[in-house]
Amino acid sequence: MTVTSPTKPGVSRRGLLGATASGAALLPALSYAEPPAQTIPAATDPRQKMVVTLTVNGLRNDLVLDTRTTLLDTLRRDLSLTGTKKGCDHGQCGACTVLVGGQRTLSCLQLAVMVREPVTTIEGLQAADGTLHPMQQAFIDQDAFQCGYCTPGQIMSAIACVQEGHARSDDDIREYMSGNLCRCAAYPHIVAAIKQAAPQIKGEG
Repeated sequence: MTVTSPTKPGVSRRGLLGATASGAALLPALSYAEPPAQTIPAATDPRQKMVVTLTVNGLRNDLVLDTRTTLLDTLRRDLSLTGTKKGCDHGQCGACTVLVGGQRTLSCLQLAVMVREPVTTIEGLQAADGTLHPMQQAFIDQDAFQCGYCTPGQIMSAIACVQEGHARSDDDIREYMSGNLCRCAAYPHIVAAIKQAAPQIKGEG
């Protein structure tokens, strides 16, 4: 004898109980189902290389460099311009100073891939006929170096010091050059050299 549900005509009690039991059995499976797999983009390899064009001392150079390479290491290792010195490698001593677009730059803190303007190093100062730059000659005349390790960076900063108008007084020179350290303490001679070269650099002599 079939007993029908008073609320749903045509559905037997046995069928209703069976359907309920089947649905209950599926609940654990639905609750613990694995979420759909998500595609995570691969991280960019920081060691990837790219073509970098650098104009250094008037010459164009097309290089393939690790994107993490500093301008300092590029100059010394890839272009063999070892006049720029590696000192502290933390931007604290000034030995690696070069001019980028005419502005003094700590090359150990500058990534080569970010350089867009022409770079001038100590090797680019000497004229084609061998004539020294006025600042180089002044450093010799004033005995402004001893061991010479910091000298290239000192000279590059000194040129910027004059060109940017910071050579008006001894105090101005000392303040502007304070980021370039000299372990031999030739500071008074460096100030004298900058004062000697300033008129020539500014076109006054």
